[in-house]
Amino acid sequence: MGAQAVSDEVVRRDVIDSRARSIAHLFRQRVAASGSREAFQYLVPDTDGSERVERLTWDQTRECADAWAAGLIALGVGLEDRVAIASTTRLEWVLADLAIMTAGAATTTIYPTMLDADVAFIVADSGSRVVFAENADQVQKLRDHRAQIPDVLKVVTFDGSPDETGADGLDGWVITGDRLAELGRQRLEDEPAVLDERVEALTPEHLAVIMYTSGTTGRPKGVLITHDALVYEGAGVDSVSLLNEDDLQFLWLPLSHVFGKILLILPLQIGFCTAVDGRIDKIVDNLAVLKPTFMGAAPRIFEKAYARIGMMFEHETGVKKMLIDWALGVGAQVASLREKGDQSSGLLAVQHALADRLVLSKVRERFGGRVKFFISGSAALNPEVARWFSSVGLLIIEGYGLTETSAATCVNRPRVGRYVFGTVGWPLPGTQVRTAEDGELLVKGPGVMRGYHNRSDATAEVLTEDGWFHTGDIGSVDDRGFVKITDRKKDLFKTSGGKYIAPATIETTFKGICPYVSQFVVIGDGRNYASALITLDADAVTQWASGNGLGGKEYAQIVTSDEARAMVQGFIDQLNAGLNRWETIKRFTVLERDLTVDQGELTPSLKLRRKMVVERYGREIDALYH
Repeated sequence: MGAQAVSDEVVRRDVIDSRARSIAHLFRQRVAASGSREAFQYLVPDTDGSERVERLTWDQTRECADAWAAGLIALGVGLEDRVAIASTTRLEWVLADLAIMTAGAATTTIYPTMLDADVAFIVADSGSRVVFAENADQVQKLRDHRAQIPDVLKVVTFDGSPDETGADGLDGWVITGDRLAELGRQRLEDEPAVLDERVEALTPEHLAVIMYTSGTTGRPKGVLITHDALVYEGAGVDSVSLLNEDDLQFLWLPLSHVFGKILLILPLQIGFCTAVDGRIDKIVDNLAVLKPTFMGAAPRIFEKAYARIGMMFEHETGVKKMLIDWALGVGAQVASLREKGDQSSGLLAVQHALADRLVLSKVRERFGGRVKFFISGSAALNPEVARWFSSVGLLIIEGYGLTETSAATCVNRPRVGRYVFGTVGWPLPGTQVRTAEDGELLVKGPGVMRGYHNRSDATAEVLTEDGWFHTGDIGSVDDRGFVKITDRKKDLFKTSGGKYIAPATIETTFKGICPYVSQFVVIGDGRNYASALITLDADAVTQWASGNGLGGKEYAQIVTSDEARAMVQGFIDQLNAGLNRWETIKRFTVLERDLTVDQGELTPSLKLRRKMVVERYGREIDALYH
């Protein structure tokens, strides 16, 4: 069955048909059209210990990127040569990427949390010639494995120290960004047309990125993504008018992840300003300071905010609690109408205006007060969490895509009647989606990858000769063309009684029920019933503990207490009430610590590494079946 959006959607197909030849061309077109407008914002320390917002125009952005681009050419980087970036999300990441594109090279993405050996593997496998390394820690990873990465000519560090030639045996392998810019300016002085020539040499089919999958299983594979694939994604989003040049994006997502990468393409295509700051612990603070109109995020961010605000409301009493409950109820009625394509009127409209002024607008102010919508991606978002946000006037539109499909395969539209919670929306214009006989979702379109780097065998397993990519996700398409993802095909398991269980669906449902949960891992492959490993959110459960006789205790003492177990059991009972008998969670264990990226249990984009968790906690799992 194929996915086709309803016929009355307005699509500016000329935007797609006339798209730029490459990201470098797109960047230059944006500078020509919007040179004096703001392109990027970023935060820097102020003299009083606070932070202030600094800004770059598009003209200034090009000046910085061109200097680095010419510097890369001066170092010997050629057309389609790979240049890696190992850094957190920050302005320099953006400038480095634009420089790489302008030099006609291809970006290799490296998560800064990766272990040394994995970094060395990616740099070597990609054949990267230069590496941008954020700081001394990232530089040291490269130093320790220099013998394994002989193709690397130079390391350019943002914050780290450069080599002093001849000092302690060092040979100038590590230089600063300032030094790279000096080399670039000299090259441009000697050869003014060098960047123009490199940009003009680019075609749509040239390689733009090797993006290594975050590896929920096995060693990461390098996904080959062309310039046209990325430019198409930006043009596809632009063609359905989700955003305009007056928007302000807050970008904190890892830029080594395809979701973050696409959010870097959109401002080049559309022309809006992007505020860049990758500090996850500063997201809420930054929303209030930067006041964006939209932001992309993983579901965990919304789940935590939903739990935190919900607990604040629960602690209110008396008239104030009654007012909050009434306002949320009115907001939920209006949100339900909008999802169905209707608007409030009459008495409900009057009630909603009052509820919004007294309560709902106050919630939006916590997010800066200007958000038009959020975009959720990289994992499934609980529909009830999305509906709660919608009830306070904060719409979350869910999208879908994989690294192999350049991220934006499907997305809900942020207009009344053009979104359905629990779905990932309609395919972008020009992208086809259908389901195979076994329910697997297949995708075909300009955003699909060229293949896996040095892995023709793996490419042949997922990419058909006529261009259909096997996503590995189980999904369906309804009669209006909305696509729904059920689970990862490899994660489905069968109980010893022969019943199939889709764990992700149950896990997502529980996160919408329990405000204290961090991770919920459903297990039971080959067993006679389903069980769960559970971790609790430190902030949320500590607040809960203070009101339940456990104040002052350590996290591990709280989560393993009888009181916490009884609390979790209550939410498990609620979950089970909505499940089929064979899906119900019979037993569970609350772990003494949360799952983390550093321990390898979550990917850098916060997805569960299910195989790793099941192996690591095998003893706890076995105990659930004895």
